[in-house]
Amino acid sequence: MPRIFVLGSLNADLVVDVPRPVQPGETLTGGELTIFPGGKGGNQAVAAARLGAEAVMVGQVGRDAFGDFLLDRQRDAGVMTGGIGRCGRASGVALISVFPDGENSIVISPGANAAVTPRLVRERLTGIEAGDFLLCQLEIPLDAVEAGLRLARRRGAVTMLDPAPARPLPPELLSLVDYLTPNQTEAALLLDEPGLESGQVEQAFAAAARLGASGARNVVMKLGRRGCCGLVGGDSFAAEGFAVEAVDTTAAGDTFNAALAVALSEGQAFGSAARFANAAAAVSVTRRGAQSSAPTRSEVAQLLVKHLGLL
Repeated sequence: MPRIFVLGSLNADLVVDVPRPVQPGETLTGGELTIFPGGKGGNQAVAAARLGAEAVMVGQVGRDAFGDFLLDRQRDAGVMTGGIGRCGRASGVALISVFPDGENSIVISPGANAAVTPRLVRERLTGIEAGDFLLCQLEIPLDAVEAGLRLARRRGAVTMLDPAPARPLPPELLSLVDYLTPNQTEAALLLDEPGLESGQVEQAFAAAARLGASGARNVVMKLGRRGCCGLVGGDSFAAEGFAVEAVDTTAAGDTFNAALAVALSEGQAFGSAARFANAAAAVSVTRRGAQSSAPTRSEVAQLLVKHLGLL
């Protein structure tokens, strides 16, 4: 069975419910503080493990209480943690404000995540093989991400990049990506086209084509509650989302990426894999937290049966 390697960040998520975005110079009273394990890398590894994959996490945490907390939560989920190192910097932290509609805003202090180097990546990804998947994001230094993608491509693994937090990316890096999975805000930044944030599906298809021309082999545009669309294998596709009552959208995109990789690694056709990923993301938004919201395989199956009559 192919393994899911995840190269990326591990953060302690400090979450507060707020009635609205805070304004400059304003002090806003929120709800109780809740601390969850997070980081886009850690989220994807936990989500993959909960869905039944053999998940391997590669990253850095600090020698502090948050570092202990993050390592313990990875192990609790069944993630292999031999690729997680510890350093003298503080562990990464994300400050998350959750609004009444379930949407959120996030500020990240990278901490130990910034200590992930290309050399460290090459040392800890030595076990990746042909057929495995490597999932990356952009919460660690870009040269470390590129080193991981390059090594995975050389070994014959399938590469997937979630380009978040969004930043411009060189064509040389995009050419190492088998599946690029932006949302429309991220695609707008990658293409320097702010109008893409309007949320029109037609624009998303066009953006996927332009991103594919920039180097990525396949482009999967994440559309939130509307599902996903894009270009895979040169053909366009669209997969509808699932109507659920959103409580907290934190890590929904991470769950989507993990589920898509798990389904593809199992040999599912892309349409089926996209539907599975949409369902996993939909389950995740119905509860609080990042890793704590990642669904099990049975929960995703229940949603598919409920809405589509599928296993």
